[in-house]
Amino acid sequence: MAPLPTYAPMLAQLGSLPTTDENDWAVEMKWDGVRALAYVDGGAVRLMSRNAKDITAAYPELQLMAGATGGRPAVIDGEIVAFDEAGRPSFGALQPRMHQRNPLSVAELARTVPVTFLAFDILHLGDDPAIALPYTARRDLLESTLTPGFRWQVPVWFHDHAEDAFASSRRLGLEGVVCKRLTSPYRPGRRTAEWTKVKNVSAVEVVVGGWKPGAGRRAGTIGSLLLGSYDDGGRLLFVGHVGTGFTQAMLRDLHRRLAPLERPDPPFDEPVPREHARDAHWVSPVLVGEVQYAEMTGDNRLRHPSWRGLRPDREPREVRAPGGESPGASATG
Repeated sequence: MAPLPTYAPMLAQLGSLPTTDENDWAVEMKWDGVRALAYVDGGAVRLMSRNAKDITAAYPELQLMAGATGGRPAVIDGEIVAFDEAGRPSFGALQPRMHQRNPLSVAELARTVPVTFLAFDILHLGDDPAIALPYTARRDLLESTLTPGFRWQVPVWFHDHAEDAFASSRRLGLEGVVCKRLTSPYRPGRRTAEWTKVKNVSAVEVVVGGWKPGAGRRAGTIGSLLLGSYDDGGRLLFVGHVGTGFTQAMLRDLHRRLAPLERPDPPFDEPVPREHARDAHWVSPVLVGEVQYAEMTGDNRLRHPSWRGLRPDREPREVRAPGGESPGASATG
């Protein structure tokens, strides 16, 4: 049997719930975790992130999924999720799992903060690609191929009733929903309106371009991060600063990661306002994070941002300003 081919995940556009031809759509819950393609082959599972990094070593408990496809090689798309004490997906709980590679630390985290792989698509089975099949056929194939286990599941999907599913996602404290055309094939590496994500909250990825020292209880560590995003011309623009949402562990980790990245001048391609530039430590723009925010102001600044965590599964050049969208608004994510 030939080796499994390599795929890039299909991506969703940020948009609104379908208002016409509602019966043409499937609705899935949007899980607040890390996207991963699982390559199940030869009695092992290889996990690849959205930006094509091998993250297998971080999640050893998912190796048991190797026996869940009946011995058939498969490529399965899904989300790696950690749950909080209330049973809700928690991006914060997942943070230490995303960065750790030390085998002893990983083993301890797997015991104390276990993850679950939530599978929602199948791209390949045996010798045959499945990407040309419509959504409904791929879901049937996925459900008949992957036997659910303790640390992997195939969540339910809903045919129509998008508004009810979206209301349920809000009531359950989930990130939102993803609406997928029933007839759509899987388009590797493409972002298309055939998959539309609708969020309950506004969150955006940002590039860390610097930091300012803290005061009081934060003396000697990071007080706030200076953030940027790229425009269509490839310029890194300053979009504001964030000083809330951090745990002490996050601050220690950020300080350790940012120290070797220091540089003498700002990485931004526009002047940073004086009040933010004063006493700033500039860094090379290689770390990507995520913030939740209230809105984007008219001068391209994030209003009331709160830090959610680093995104090692994203590349800096992917990061674009949100363009002022609000939850449910039509824009590209």
